[in-house]
Amino acid sequence: MAIYVYWFLVALVLIGLEMATGTFYLLMLGAAAAVGGLAAMAGSGISVQFLLSALAVMIGAILLRRWKGSKARSAVDVGLDVGQAVKVLSWRDDGTVRVFYRGTEWDAQPESASTPHDTTLYIKTMHGSTLVLSHQKPQQ
Repeated sequence: MAIYVYWFLVALVLIGLEMATGTFYLLMLGAAAAVGGLAAMAGSGISVQFLLSALAVMIGAILLRRWKGSKARSAVDVGLDVGQAVKVLSWRDDGTVRVFYRGTEWDAQPESASTPHDTTLYIKTMHGSTLVLSHQKPQQ
């Protein structure tokens, strides 16, 4: 079998794996393998095939990173949580709170030390996986 057939088989396998993972990086590797196959079909030597394939990977990864970085990081998950009431399970000595929300327990912290302990608390924002709570329902 000609070498370009192997390049295209590798490309098909990588693109198939990409469909299972959805990360787009395997898609870049598959496209780079296809570039190597095209170089082989054009009669280039093996070193040129690998060089062009490597360049295609680097260019694809850079373009993909820029594309992913340019997309605005939407706070959809945070936005849906803001303003929701939580059930306070316990107040800790360090001022943090353990709450029940969306079927599980969460660590939380009040927005200020003067947050009342005996009122309904609402999610104001999130820092990582820690909820920031307010006694006033935030505007959405």
